[in-house]
Amino acid sequence: MGANNGKQYGSEGKGSSSISSDVSSSTDHTPTQAQKNVATSEDSDLSMRTLSTPSPALICPPNLPGFQNGRGSSTSSSSITGETVALVHSPPPTRLTHPLIRLASKPQKEQASIERLPDHSMVQIFSFLPTNQLCRCARVCRRWYNLAWDPRLWRTIRLTGETINVDRALKVLTRRLCQDTPNVCLMLETVTVSGCRRLTDRGLYTIAQCCPELRRLEVSGCYNISNEAVFDVVSLCPNLEHLDVSGCSKVTCISLTREASIKLSPLHGKQISIRYLDMTDCFVLEDEGLHTIAAHCTQLTHLYLRRCVRLTDEGLRYLMIYCTSIKELSVSDCRFVSDFGLREIAKLESRLRYLSIAHCGRVTDVGIRYVAKYCSKLRYLNARGCEGITDHGVEYLAKNCTKLKSLDIGKCPLVSDTGLECLALNCFNLKRLSLKSCESITGQGLQIVAANCFDLQLLNVQDCEVSVEALRFVKRHCKRCVIEHTNPAFF
Repeated sequence: MGANNGKQYGSEGKGSSSISSDVSSSTDHTPTQAQKNVATSEDSDLSMRTLSTPSPALICPPNLPGFQNGRGSSTSSSSITGETVALVHSPPPTRLTHPLIRLASKPQKEQASIERLPDHSMVQIFSFLPTNQLCRCARVCRRWYNLAWDPRLWRTIRLTGETINVDRALKVLTRRLCQDTPNVCLMLETVTVSGCRRLTDRGLYTIAQCCPELRRLEVSGCYNISNEAVFDVVSLCPNLEHLDVSGCSKVTCISLTREASIKLSPLHGKQISIRYLDMTDCFVLEDEGLHTIAAHCTQLTHLYLRRCVRLTDEGLRYLMIYCTSIKELSVSDCRFVSDFGLREIAKLESRLRYLSIAHCGRVTDVGIRYVAKYCSKLRYLNARGCEGITDHGVEYLAKNCTKLKSLDIGKCPLVSDTGLECLALNCFNLKRLSLKSCESITGQGLQIVAANCFDLQLLNVQDCEVSVEALRFVKRHCKRCVIEHTNPAFF
């Protein structure tokens, strides 16, 4: 009976080994002869039911001990094919009467104490494991296999690594998760495959077709995916709210497929429910692409366009026409953004809480005045490297945005102690302040800040000419403040 089961199970493993041979692990030990022959008639039914599904050992990295050229080593079970699978526990050893033998077997009994935990506790433990570790646990025994595939554990898939075959792993995992609901995986809500360079459009097609309840997708650093695959995901996953395509240099737009646009016309522009969109380092994104994104993603509240170097003020104008609910916006290192662009951003008014314009060299006090005048509830501003900002801009900002909590004006050589004094007398809630490489800042300005902003938690004065006495004054008045400095005499 046990031999027949082994043959049938071997055929199952052979069917899927071509899919996962390069990602399966070799951590299982070779079963003994006793383990091969212990399946009773009761265990046989359970074994057949458990082993009829694809093996979960699909996404273990190939550089583990025992791997050679991406395949399992020869130490795997000889009665099973190249794919490593879950083994059946051997029966307890025969009771021995020799006292020395009984003492020697006692530690082995203690090692299995985890088996005494109830199922709900095991599931809770498994919930803290990433996807690849969860799949390894599923190969320990039949009980762990069944627990590891509890639907509550598969609301999220997280895969990382440059060598893993993500397309194949996603295909097999979604196939296994679709077992109870054919072709549809209703429990999966989050897929994170950041840094997986082998992810292609084929993997995103699999997600789009099998995961209609997907709410969060992160594919940062996966530079092989294109617009077409992203279009399929946003078209077939209507509940998608969080999309991270940072570092995907081929992605130039976010839109619906042509079929979905025709079907939903004329209101298709409001059908994409994305609220969080990160397109950092999407170098090819241009104003026209941003126009399309804004027209289709009107519910955006968080938008990050860091280092999208082709964007101009015109793109920001399109954005403000459609996306009026943005709370956080970053256009840092977009060198063509100027004061005219900030005038458009100021149309967000009190809704804007976070703004990053770091290294936008065309921004001056004029643009800062626009933002300060209309965005009175601004909490965070990063203007590092905007060399056109002076004390006048800081003064206007401090008097209008009194609830400011974080300000970065590093590398702004025209900001001096005068600006800091105005900042300290108006923004009492300031917690983070960066003045890195501000050549006109002295210890006097820092003392005024410390004497008024008691909640200061971080102060960056690297490459600033400030005395040790001034730094000690800050430390005395702001007990919880971490000071980042380059003065070797202060410690």
